[in-house]
Amino acid sequence: MQAWGSAEGWLPIRRVSAGAGPLPGLGVGPTPSPQKDDDSGQTMFIRAAKGLFIASAASLWVTGEGAGWPLRARVAVAPEGGWLCWAAAAQTPGSRPMAEETFPFTSSTLRSLRLQREWLEWEDRRRAAAQRCRSQRCPSSSRARLTRPRRSCRDPAVHNALFSGDLQQIQALFQDEDAANMIVETVSNQLAWSAEQGFWVLTPKAKHTAPLTITAARGYTDCARYLIRQGAELDARVGGRTALHEACARAQSDCVQLLLTFGAKVNVLSEEGTTPLHLCTAPESLQCAKMLLEAGATVNLATQDSEVTPLHVAAARGLEEHVALYLEHGANVNLRTSQGETALNAACAGAEGPSSSRQHQAAARRLLEAGADARAAGRKRHTPLHNACANGCGGLAELLLRHGASASVPNGAGHTPMDCALQAVQDAPNWEPEVLFAALLDYGAQPVRPEMLRHCANFPRALEVLLNAYPCVPSCDTWVEAVLPELWQEHEAFYSSALCLVNQPRRLQHLARLAVRAQLGSRCRQAATRLPLPPLLRDYLLLRVEGRIQ
Repeated sequence: MQAWGSAEGWLPIRRVSAGAGPLPGLGVGPTPSPQKDDDSGQTMFIRAAKGLFIASAASLWVTGEGAGWPLRARVAVAPEGGWLCWAAAAQTPGSRPMAEETFPFTSSTLRSLRLQREWLEWEDRRRAAAQRCRSQRCPSSSRARLTRPRRSCRDPAVHNALFSGDLQQIQALFQDEDAANMIVETVSNQLAWSAEQGFWVLTPKAKHTAPLTITAARGYTDCARYLIRQGAELDARVGGRTALHEACARAQSDCVQLLLTFGAKVNVLSEEGTTPLHLCTAPESLQCAKMLLEAGATVNLATQDSEVTPLHVAAARGLEEHVALYLEHGANVNLRTSQGETALNAACAGAEGPSSSRQHQAAARRLLEAGADARAAGRKRHTPLHNACANGCGGLAELLLRHGASASVPNGAGHTPMDCALQAVQDAPNWEPEVLFAALLDYGAQPVRPEMLRHCANFPRALEVLLNAYPCVPSCDTWVEAVLPELWQEHEAFYSSALCLVNQPRRLQHLARLAVRAQLGSRCRQAATRLPLPPLLRDYLLLRVEGRIQ
């Protein structure tokens, strides 16, 4: 009888007979330093995990549950006949002795156990090497991240100090790392629809943010610097955005520079999936965008859900300088959103009427010069020209037509750009729709259906352009009743001339004009400017407005 001694109180070792069954509930794992048995000459320690017994060749511990009792065993191989001896001790005080279970080892079993142990050691080395590689790629911050839960604060004194940028009060209130990383709870009133009352009401809404986010968003550079030195986390997303997100959204370039200097992540994502570069949406944020790109911001990084890039955002806002900056840093003009929209689509859709079309036209020109496709359509087959016409932007539409946009292609609903332009006449009355109509007709658009003329009945100049696209004036029943009485009185000469020529043959000069336009097709505008024609004849060919129908 052998006995193993240890501080844990090992039970005596008993010799195992050949042919005995396995010891249940034991498994295998790495072991502490191997020991030598004076009697056997070869010692095998087995450490285990619960469940199936698996062993490796040498120096293993066995732990697990034998007959339902927690135990720990150290196993040795005796020299005579390869018999296995083992010892076990209960891990919990006061447990009863383990049931007598025995199991044998064969030479093939020992070999497979040795191979298993070698594989486990190789896996441990591989994981350790991978961990070292990750630590070299992403070195840990010099300041450990907080693991304690943040405490919330509703104190008005804290709110006043942060929102007013009172540095002395902030220094008095935020004197440690916990205070600098607290959650500041604010309440703001927002309009919300009340179904019970049937109108919009002010509803209080709680919002969570962080001290550093508040100060950075308002440009309090000294206060933000103090909070950072007190241990405020730079990339904390309390409330959904980090301090860098809010500083870029408010165009606070000094605070952006401060945060980047202290190591804020330039490509950090908000809960909405946007980067700080996506939030440079104001003309004043150009300097912020430059700082982000110089710090390594990814210019083609798209949002997680809608797949919008910073170039889409800048184009939709009509930010020409931002668009030029992103293109200089390698922005891809052909990237599409989840709806299949390119940045050019975004620029044309973002022009909310003729008043804002100039800045969007400049942004679109930058994109077209960089190789944007003027015919690119989204999933609903809505092209940039459809968007420009729907917003009533004649100059932007003409720019697209010069770069190859099709004036007659229908969208998913079957509407052509001319149909979209007719629908926009009443939505944006203070513009010159005749410029847009003439451009579409000059680039190959077909004359509108007569029933659609009612949309521009109160725009005499636009109506004249459309009527001159017909060989004869169609029936006026569809639009004459829509003319306002005071407008009819003001432009009586035009409306009367149109009524007189309903279903009547037009002048030979007009028919010749239509024949030349049909021959030129979509090249009418470009060819007319190149032909050696007198200015009056050129203007007549391009449907110049005369104030009456002849």
